[in-house]
Amino acid sequence: MNSKTVNIIYEKLHRSLPDARSELVYQNSFQLLISVILSAQATDKSVNAVTPDLFKKHPNPKTLLTLGEAKLKKSIQTIGLAPTKAKNIIKTCQILLEQFDGKVPDNREDLESLPGVGRKTANVVLSEGFDQPTIAVDTHVFRLANRTGLAPGKNVLETELKLLEVTPRKWLKQAHRYLILHGRYVCKAKNYLCTDCVIRRECEYPDKKI
Repeated sequence: MNSKTVNIIYEKLHRSLPDARSELVYQNSFQLLISVILSAQATDKSVNAVTPDLFKKHPNPKTLLTLGEAKLKKSIQTIGLAPTKAKNIIKTCQILLEQFDGKVPDNREDLESLPGVGRKTANVVLSEGFDQPTIAVDTHVFRLANRTGLAPGKNVLETELKLLEVTPRKWLKQAHRYLILHGRYVCKAKNYLCTDCVIRRECEYPDKKI
């Protein structure tokens, strides 16, 4: 896919999603971090159903740590993988307090040192929390990038690096938001909505319906 087509794709996604933003509800970088950890293999909707009350009572690492693993697990039991996530979040709060003065680090190396934080989670925090030009590749972005021909890759890392290579600088800070939302609601895994797709003419998917 040539650079002109790539730019057209982002122009069209921008017009269709002018106010694109994360669907997670949070007030600061700490709440964002916890929300993204909770969202692994879960929906943003299920996370948002739990976090407002959780963050109201436990707004920072210190107070959330005092809640303890068992009570946290109970608080997030409606979210998938609750036992593992509760364990990771409590450990993360402890590390934030002991090593980072209670603050969420703004670099990938430190973020990925936290339990439950992989490359995708770190990318979301860096982009949404610190306005850094990264592209988080989840299943939606991976599928869209490969299906359309925007950034084909055998794995999420390959696709991420390709996206960073082909995405024009002007779109880098918003790119992952456009791609995630378009992949989540239009370029879905099943019953994808080609007839409603604003980038259908640029898409290289062989079975697209125009």
